[in-house]
Amino acid sequence: MRTASLAVAVVLAAATLCAQTPTPTPEPQPIPPVEAPAEEKPVTAGAGPDGFLLQSADGDYRLLFRAYTHADIRLYPGDDQDRGTDQFLLRRVRPILQGTVAKHFDFNVTPDFGGGAVTLQDAYLDVRYTPKARFRFGKTKVPLNFERLQSATAITFAERSLVSALIPNRDVGIGVYGDLDGGVFTYVLGAYGGAVDGGSADLDTNDGKDLVTRLIVSPFKKGGSIVKDLGFGVAGSIGDQDGPLPTYRSGGQLAIATYVSGAVADGRRTRVVPQLSLYSGPFSLTTEYARSDAFVKGPSGTRMEVGVRAWQATASVTLTGEAASFTALRPREAFDPGQGRWGAFELGARVNGFEIDEAAFAAGLFDPARSVRKAFAWGAVVNWHLNRHVKEVVSYERTTFTDGAPGGADRPAENALIFRTQLSF
Repeated sequence: MRTASLAVAVVLAAATLCAQTPTPTPEPQPIPPVEAPAEEKPVTAGAGPDGFLLQSADGDYRLLFRAYTHADIRLYPGDDQDRGTDQFLLRRVRPILQGTVAKHFDFNVTPDFGGGAVTLQDAYLDVRYTPKARFRFGKTKVPLNFERLQSATAITFAERSLVSALIPNRDVGIGVYGDLDGGVFTYVLGAYGGAVDGGSADLDTNDGKDLVTRLIVSPFKKGGSIVKDLGFGVAGSIGDQDGPLPTYRSGGQLAIATYVSGAVADGRRTRVVPQLSLYSGPFSLTTEYARSDAFVKGPSGTRMEVGVRAWQATASVTLTGEAASFTALRPREAFDPGQGRWGAFELGARVNGFEIDEAAFAAGLFDPARSVRKAFAWGAVVNWHLNRHVKEVVSYERTTFTDGAPGGADRPAENALIFRTQLSF
């Protein structure tokens, strides 16, 4: 009994001791440091001579807004048959959205609101890793000749020559282009839907495609020679095309040759375009030849290959000494009469010609009463560059024709006088 009482007492004592011993408090853990948020890189926004820019700090993302407009007065002096309409004309109204995404991807979207119609001129993506090879996907200029590839803001005359009547304007396709050996060689390889001579296309009308290639050599590019900007080369295209045929236009943008109703393209079409350009100090010279050969089927079932040829030579000189270039001329001094500054003045002259194979008329593919067989044009232009953005143009061209009138007569000469105000930024 005493043993049991002793055990109970020991248990009670132990319980009392445990109750009086406090439970140890765990040591507080240090609070982990809060990481400072990453410093946000500033975005650059600004405006300048090259447009309105929004750009990330590293330049990998950028958005550039530019635009240009051509407000024309187009006159046809001596046009007794009223073939042309004297008019005020918004020839081009083009807002341009360009940009870069993720460093290596450039894009361009250019609509045109000129002439009272809405047209998508450019919409393409460039993939660039090296100047030696860049890839382009979408709607763009077909890379066949100098004159077409030059911006409308930089061409010497208000309108392009008769050579460009044979060269497609814009088409949808894919191409690779680049510079080799520091720009001594410039090349393009591409495949496009197959726009007609002088035209543009957004959709293919058949399964045929045009393969296009262009190679330009600038042998003195690396030296300090006065002819370092001399370039010459050749371009060409080949493809099978069926369907619509082109209408050829003069420098005054009047139709001068149209296939008869019911005639269609029917097979292989090839173009060859040798070309040369020279920019040396205030002087520039470009000359080109183009030949377009296409199989055509007439309404009577006659099928033959029709050849159309054109050539041009254009020269200009800057009277105020600025350097001529493929891109727009930059005046040394902006227009400011109060300071005796008048901008830059440029004079230009051009001769060009056009001819259709006589056999095509003999086969009844062209109506000789409405289509000319030959054309020859000469012209002169004065360009007044008030500053980098504003240019005034006075352009005159006279074109004479062989055939193109009823009774086998020659179509009366065309006089095209164009006044243009250009705004470009």
